Amino acid sequence: MVASITRRSLRRNQNVVYIPRIVITSGEPAGIGPDACVELAAQPWRADLVFAADASLMSETARTLGVALDFSRYDSSEPMTAHRAGTMKIMHVPANPVVAGQPDPRNAPYVITLLDRACDGCMNGEFAAMVTAPVQKSTLLDAGYSFSGHTEYLAARSRAALPVMLLHGERLRVALVTTHVALAEVPRALTRERLRATLRIVNMDLERLFSIASPRIAVLGLNPHCGEGGHLGLEEIEIIEPVIQELRSEGLDIRGPVAADSAFAPQFLETSDVIVAMYHDQGLPAFKALSFGSAVNVTLGLPILRTSVDHGTALSLARTGKADSGSLATALSLAIQLSMQSASHAGP
Repeated sequence: MVASITRRSLRRNQNVVYIPRIVITSGEPAGIGPDACVELAAQPWRADLVFAADASLMSETARTLGVALDFSRYDSSEPMTAHRAGTMKIMHVPANPVVAGQPDPRNAPYVITLLDRACDGCMNGEFAAMVTAPVQKSTLLDAGYSFSGHTEYLAARSRAALPVMLLHGERLRVALVTTHVALAEVPRALTRERLRATLRIVNMDLERLFSIASPRIAVLGLNPHCGEGGHLGLEEIEIIEPVIQELRSEGLDIRGPVAADSAFAPQFLETSDVIVAMYHDQGLPAFKALSFGSAVNVTLGLPILRTSVDHGTALSLARTGKADSGSLATALSLAIQLSMQSASHAGP
């Protein structure tokens, strides 16, 4: 595979600088994904960047935003070189006509094709990582796709047993046991098997991807006050506590259950490498209050490296020049960092 060959060369000759090839999917064409991609392309990066997008759409976006770019078509046979500011290498996928701010279900196959091509390229070693701009989930559902989110879709595409959503910021990390399910469905989705598997994946990938030896994992309870000894719910007693005790006996550094209303206090965060929340809106509001705009969504449990933004498509800002590309830039920076870290640790 391309990536493994490059990594072996790196270890044989320490003077060779590893340049990861990273694919960036431009997301919902009517949203701010194309805008953010254009802004990224205007900067220099220590990676070979390939933008999965419609070439005409990217050219029109750059012209609208007043960003001067030299465009080229992606050729996988070309050597990997660090991205030069003011250039954009495009892996072209044709889209239907796009009106900024107005998603069109006819472009749903285009969005899915971007994801499939990028995921498959990571699976076969063509790309070291993929970075995803936001998609409009409702439009994909309206077009007939069974799409609950990037995390679940890429897990199915890569045949991963259980994906885990991790939000990574400068001040904290939050992982989720359940993601895009209705709140009423969370208690049924929270099983010993799922919690056990999630915690093992979090522990493994914080060590593997982030080089954190023996991660300190704090596990939230599901109910207010962790169930008040069973008076406000039994999930802590029947599910969460037994799994924590089991994994502690295996040597994992896990504590909990911790009440969600106190877990995000600064003094508590100082002693935790990651907080594991039971559901989406239990963990993410506090996380985004501290890290919005500078956070990265990392999917754990996949055979590929994938990072993403921490926001949606912001349709009203598309092509206005007011969109902030900071989250996509941070996601790309982390993908580069983790790719290079992985390459330096790869065996011969």
